[in-house]
Amino acid sequence: MKVKKVVITGGPGTGKSSIIHELEERNHVCFEEISRQITLDAQKEGIEQLFLSNPLLFSELLLEGRIKQFRNADHLETEFVFFDRGIPDVLAYMDYAGNAFPENFVNATMQSVYDTVFILKPWKAIYKSDNERYENFEQSEEIHQHLLNTYSTYNYKPIDVPFGTVEARTDFILKTLHLK
Repeated sequence: MKVKKVVITGGPGTGKSSIIHELEERNHVCFEEISRQITLDAQKEGIEQLFLSNPLLFSELLLEGRIKQFRNADHLETEFVFFDRGIPDVLAYMDYAGNAFPENFVNATMQSVYDTVFILKPWKAIYKSDNERYENFEQSEEIHQHLLNTYSTYNYKPIDVPFGTVEARTDFILKTLHLK
C-alpha cells in the first residue's frame, strides 16, 4: 500500500501547527514543521534569524529535512501521512525573499510529489508573532500568494481550508480525504 502524503501549508501564523497537533491527537501520523528547530539551532550559535542572514543555507537545511521527512513517510505502515509544510514551500519562500536557488531545489520538488495539498489563508484574528516568526501579517499575506503560485507551478491544486476552530478545520481536512 502506497502511503498518501498530505501537505498542510499556508503563510506564517495561519494555524498549520495547531491542525497538525489536532491530527496527532486523533492518532494520525504527522511530520511537524522543521524550520523552527533550524531557527532555534542557529540562535544557539548566535544567529538571530538564519533565514534573513543566510537564506540559502537556511533553505538548504530546510530542503534536506523535508526530503528526509518525505522519504521516511514511505516506510510507515499507515494510509495517510500529514506534513506541516512541503518541499515546494522552500521554493516559495526563496521566491518571496527574491533569492535565486540552485537547480537541486527544483529537482527535489519535481521528484517528491504529494497526493493532496491543503492551504490555510492568512487570518488576522489568530495571527501571532513569536520568537521564531519574524514576519508580520502583511508579509504572511504575501507569502500566501507565493505559496499558491509555487504549488500551482508544480501542478498542485491546493484546497482552501475555511476559517473556523482547530477542530472544525481538522474535520474539514479529514472529510475531504474521506477519513471522517
